[in-house]
Amino acid sequence: MAKRDYYEVLGVTRNAGADEIKKAYRKLAVKFHPDKNPGDKEAEEKFKEAAEAYEILSNPEKKQRYDQFGHAGVGGASGHGGSYAGGMNMEDIFEQFGDIFGGGFGGFGRSRSQSRRHVNKGSNIRIKVKLTLEEIVEGATKKIKVNKYVPCDSCSGSGAKGGSKASTCKNCQGSGQVAQVTNTFLGRMQTVTTCPSCNGEGTQITDKCNKCWGDGIVRGEEVLDINIPAGVEEGMQLSMSGKGNSGPRNGPPGDLLIQIEEEEHPHLYREGNHTVYNLFLSFADAALGTQIEIPTIGGKAKIKIDPGTLPGKVLRLKGKGLPSINQYGRGDQLVRINVWTPQKLNAEEKSILEKLRNSPNFQPNPDKKDRSFFDKMKDVFG
Repeated sequence: MAKRDYYEVLGVTRNAGADEIKKAYRKLAVKFHPDKNPGDKEAEEKFKEAAEAYEILSNPEKKQRYDQFGHAGVGGASGHGGSYAGGMNMEDIFEQFGDIFGGGFGGFGRSRSQSRRHVNKGSNIRIKVKLTLEEIVEGATKKIKVNKYVPCDSCSGSGAKGGSKASTCKNCQGSGQVAQVTNTFLGRMQTVTTCPSCNGEGTQITDKCNKCWGDGIVRGEEVLDINIPAGVEEGMQLSMSGKGNSGPRNGPPGDLLIQIEEEEHPHLYREGNHTVYNLFLSFADAALGTQIEIPTIGGKAKIKIDPGTLPGKVLRLKGKGLPSINQYGRGDQLVRINVWTPQKLNAEEKSILEKLRNSPNFQPNPDKKDRSFFDKMKDVFG
């Protein structure tokens, strides 16, 4: 199922400011909050959908990528339309957007966000993928071997030896947080901080695994099929949720971030969604006209050169360029005409040109439309 537009999800326009986006998200979060809709799966999905939209649109960098490339720019490489951005679960939402849930939600939701245990999320991995223009036109699937942290097979990622289990932290009684009371000139104040004994996890491993030494992760590798949508471009970053390093002690995994690099084409270069080919003609072909075969992406095309074609003229092959990643059509191939001036002439060639030098048809005429390219430049630059 395809994802909805994030602006549509929050009910804001594309030029909405940060405060308007935050206000719209807070309204939806209150409406679909799981504490307000217990057991309602549809409300829970809408709650997650709103959080996903807010995560992207509240981040200037992610918002810019989304505005330019759509869902593919912030998480479209996996090809799974229903995957949640960033791999966040409900607890991640409460932790990341806890400031929004506090202070006006009528009390619900704060107990989750303030007393939750710390979860060790895995780190992201960045890789680069090179694509040819032919692959960019069609889209591509790349099989990539990724070196990463994976769950320890000896302890199934728990970090505990021989099937033993972690015990509840005695310092925080499993809450992951401890309260501290301090005396100030305003009176006694209580603050809640992460438990130093268990680092907020709420549990402690007394008998650590001999293979991962209690971390629950080891170095390994995974072979992934990365689906690259058509129309990507140099420098664009895609992401695959949950395909980064595994989190310590069965924590959620990070993401795989894929940066696109374009391989240089032997004949064409790119300008946006257009491709450009520099065609060099002999003086005779430009003057007399001809038919010539030129390279295109994935093939060739035969084009007609009209007699009297001037250098600087641009021919356009409709639809022979690159597709838009947002599926707004396909660019063209532009053929820029250059006339090649020979550097060396033999006696016969010089004699022929000398005879033609004084012909009226070989004299530039600024009053006619067929003035030379260089005369036109004189008019522009003086």
